[in-house]
Amino acid sequence: MSVLELFESMDYGPAPEAAEPALQWLAQRQPFDLFINNRRVKPTSGQYLETINPATGKVLAQVAAGNAADVEAAVAAARRAFPGWSKTPGHVRARYLYAIARHVQKHARLLAVLETLNNGKPIRETRDIDIPLVARHFYYHAGWAQLMESELAGYEPLGVVGQIIPWNFPLLMLAWKVAPALAMGNTVVLKPARYTPLTALKFAEIVEEIGLPPGVVNIVTGEAGQVGEALVRHPDVNKIAFTGSTEVGRAIRRATAGSGKRLSLELGGKSPFIVFDDADLDSVVEGVVDAIWFNQGQVCCAGSRLLVQENIAERLIAKVRVRMEKLRVGDPLDKAIDIGAIVSEAQLREINRLVERGLEEGAQLWQPSTACPREGYFFPPTLFTNVAPAMTIAQVEIFGPVLVTMTFRTPEEAVALANNTRYGLAASVWSENINLALDVAARLKAGTVWINATNLFDASCGFGGYRESGFGREGGREGLYEYLRPRWEGSGARAGRRRGLAEAPAESKAHTGNGHEGNGSNGVALAGSEVFADLAGRIPPIDRTPKLFIGGKQVRPDSGYSLPVRDPQGMIIGQVGAGNRKDIRNAVEAAHAARAWSGASAHQRAQVLFYIAENLAAREQEFALRLVQQTGRAYAEAAAEVQAAIARLFSYAAWCDKFEGTIHRPPLRGMVLAVREPVGVIGIACPDEFPLLGFLSLVAPALAMGNTLVVIPSPQAPLSATDCYQVFETSDVPAGAVNIVTGEREPLVQVLAEHEDVEAVWYFGSAEGSGRVELAAASNMKRTWVNYGRPRDWLDPLQGEGEEFLREATQVKNIWVPYGE
Repeated sequence: MSVLELFESMDYGPAPEAAEPALQWLAQRQPFDLFINNRRVKPTSGQYLETINPATGKVLAQVAAGNAADVEAAVAAARRAFPGWSKTPGHVRARYLYAIARHVQKHARLLAVLETLNNGKPIRETRDIDIPLVARHFYYHAGWAQLMESELAGYEPLGVVGQIIPWNFPLLMLAWKVAPALAMGNTVVLKPARYTPLTALKFAEIVEEIGLPPGVVNIVTGEAGQVGEALVRHPDVNKIAFTGSTEVGRAIRRATAGSGKRLSLELGGKSPFIVFDDADLDSVVEGVVDAIWFNQGQVCCAGSRLLVQENIAERLIAKVRVRMEKLRVGDPLDKAIDIGAIVSEAQLREINRLVERGLEEGAQLWQPSTACPREGYFFPPTLFTNVAPAMTIAQVEIFGPVLVTMTFRTPEEAVALANNTRYGLAASVWSENINLALDVAARLKAGTVWINATNLFDASCGFGGYRESGFGREGGREGLYEYLRPRWEGSGARAGRRRGLAEAPAESKAHTGNGHEGNGSNGVALAGSEVFADLAGRIPPIDRTPKLFIGGKQVRPDSGYSLPVRDPQGMIIGQVGAGNRKDIRNAVEAAHAARAWSGASAHQRAQVLFYIAENLAAREQEFALRLVQQTGRAYAEAAAEVQAAIARLFSYAAWCDKFEGTIHRPPLRGMVLAVREPVGVIGIACPDEFPLLGFLSLVAPALAMGNTLVVIPSPQAPLSATDCYQVFETSDVPAGAVNIVTGEREPLVQVLAEHEDVEAVWYFGSAEGSGRVELAAASNMKRTWVNYGRPRDWLDPLQGEGEEFLREATQVKNIWVPYGE
């Protein structure tokens, strides 16, 4: 064939990557044992599993099949290593992470080939994307280890972290999890995916090479049902970090509910790829290739739903089909291959099943004429048209090289179609109108949004999902908090000034001689108060039973019942409505109807919080007396609580326009906007300690960040919260932004935790109640923030206010904005 003929046909010649060094490495080390306490340890079972090359279907290696006993040994090693590693100076930890990054670069070619052999993805992807990003994560987090003492003062590591990673990005997912955990001073027990453990085992060698202290990193291979489940349930593991399917994530949430384990979940996705009619269609086509055929579509954030403006749909689909004809499917070690092998035979069967389901439901299938290899597990790039939004293939994550297309007419319809999914991991928006693109990006329910780009990642930019795509973030500063806790929480110390309601000394239970005589609430007698004894004996109190506060109105409880409120001596001092399931439903609906609050400017939200503080200050004596009445504490203590509540409102008013997102600058021409967004509708169950301060310490940050709320006040002392109705009404709080349902905490919060339209639940009650909330929240993977029965000193600003509260009230969306001609 002549040179001219080659130019005309543009046929690719073979460009194979030499696999011999990797194969020799495998042969020299088989069978692979577990890696515990920096030693190779044979599995307790004595059994080994076969690891397959998906491009050939042939066995690559024998890998240890760990079990619960092996997990026990690994956790014990990590626990022994934790005290020393957590106290190692940040600079020293930074040096270790830097060394890991350098060794990853030294072994880059071997790691890339191992990954391709074990996973089936093209060598170009492992060589040019995966392994460089692995090194980048360790470099980046070495920097955070160096800066931890100054930039994260007041925080400490969690302890032993169990990490469970998937098979689609075996080494990159390891880096995403191990790097921040080690940087922050935690120790790790890692379970690689059953199908793809080989690069993790090479990483174990790197750990030995750099001299990382024994027990800091432990790697236990095996089946999920043996190793993964034992790790999740182990009582001495402080956190579980999991990446995988939503169903497994849901099971982990249920298994860890009430255990006190911290949890971060990066789960499934069905990401929209939105194309407007002014987009550069040639760029769009390349974006589509990267979105869905990168790594054979085995990407949790794959742009698997192509949403195209109706007037350009035919033109774009035609271009996509032409490009699909040029995609090469074959040996992933060939550098000219675009699409490699599916990871396993089981995954290939599942892709085939869902494709058949799409045909049965009436979608039209198109595949290019190029053939797939007969050997191994391959599936061609696939395009579905004539897809309805409710079809299985439009709703279920296929996790393969299958693209479904739908059309829209207006931006509003595009947003509605994009958000018509239970997932919320990522999205991509294509338009030459940056105003339109950013407006649509802000309205998408997704943790990452790319503008005129897709599948961009960097260690400096957080990644994670909304909705049933999980919670927690990996990467960036926000990802560090997944491996930290406030130092006061870890120490278990409780400030001496905290005083439980039942613990108040007898001499503080009467309010006397403070200069506020005669200023009672409408003449209501305070239990044990000499000040009001004579007045109460002569004038009967005016009965006042607060209703519920829903949609900006005081409404009667659906149950028609009221509950008594008693003082510390057991005397009835008032009654409140007994809320029920229907009241919670109405409150959630009112909160959704008030979502415009999230669009209010930060300045406007700050002004409202300042107004609340102003109106509370005007009634300071009244609120202090109400606290004395409910708790029996001395007036001076009650007045201090009111003053602290006013100060807290001022703090969050100040934070409204200062707790902002950031601009990341990953190594590309462009920037990433890390935008803090409100979580949505948050259910809050308030603590019994400090009835006013605890209530406002939770309401204020959530409100400041633009959330709408359904709040259950302290059942023991709810009157401080119900007295706030008028304060809210006179402070320009929009109707429905704050809804208050009084009643028994546990049954009401259970309804909130189970409610599908509630995005998060904050619970400050018992350890058992915390577990029930986490368990119920698994239904739609809503975020939870619970205290596991540990009280806080709400007067202490370190425990009762600050960035921790603001982070819980927000979720971070990363919007990638490449620019330049």
